[in-house]
Amino acid sequence: MATRGRTRRGDGAGLGPRLKGKVAFITGAGRGMGREGALLFAGHGAKIVVADIDRAAAAETVALIKEEGGVALATIGDVAAEADVKRMIAEGVRAFGALHILYNNAGVLWKDRDRSVTETEEASWDRVIAINLKSVFLVAKHGIPHLRKAGGGSIINVGSVSALAGFTRAQDAYTSAKGALISLTKSLAIQFAKDGIRCNIIHPGIVDTPMQAPHLTAALRREFEASIPLGRIAHPREIACAALFLASEESSFMTGAELVVDGGFTAQ
Repeated sequence: MATRGRTRRGDGAGLGPRLKGKVAFITGAGRGMGREGALLFAGHGAKIVVADIDRAAAAETVALIKEEGGVALATIGDVAAEADVKRMIAEGVRAFGALHILYNNAGVLWKDRDRSVTETEEASWDRVIAINLKSVFLVAKHGIPHLRKAGGGSIINVGSVSALAGFTRAQDAYTSAKGALISLTKSLAIQFAKDGIRCNIIHPGIVDTPMQAPHLTAALRREFEASIPLGRIAHPREIACAALFLASEESSFMTGAELVVDGGFTAQ
């Protein structure tokens, strides 16, 4: 599958279709890292259930996948609402007959509302936790039974370097949710290993996505670039490539693992 208008960095195209015959449920797939993951997974043979709260964005991702010869379905709902998650997963299984990959990509980064614990409103805290953490619980709850029926599968959670280090620009709800995801990832990995279900977590550094764009002034971009040993901010596809590895059989002996993709930031 071609990737028109996007920078391709190590997408493993030379290895052939790595997800042939698989069905992937990807949350927050309407834009950013989720869209890149959906396009990349589809390019490697997976059928994609594009789950997003934004109907237009989800439809655009599906159109891009189909335009490049892939197979995808848009399903719309709030990943923090159990009825929506249950319905979206059911729609995907009904359309494609099975489910093999759960890619928990959906998240929010509200730098204007999610700050230090002394500044954050309770409603903002609850919503950030719901979208970034509760959603993973709900997708696992309703998705794992289908992975079991399929004989196993892969769960990929998206954490953050914010879970691994403190920052003076506090985002305490986001940080707490991503930290909790590490523990949940390990618990799921141990619980369901006997079913052939693996669960791993990716910790991206700062990524050039639509979610980050409103906050990335030229000065702040330079500051971030100076703090990263590789000297630049990540491209969404670079995170998607890590997810592709975890979704594929190439990572068949990995579960409960944390994969840090941050340009060396946390190695300092």
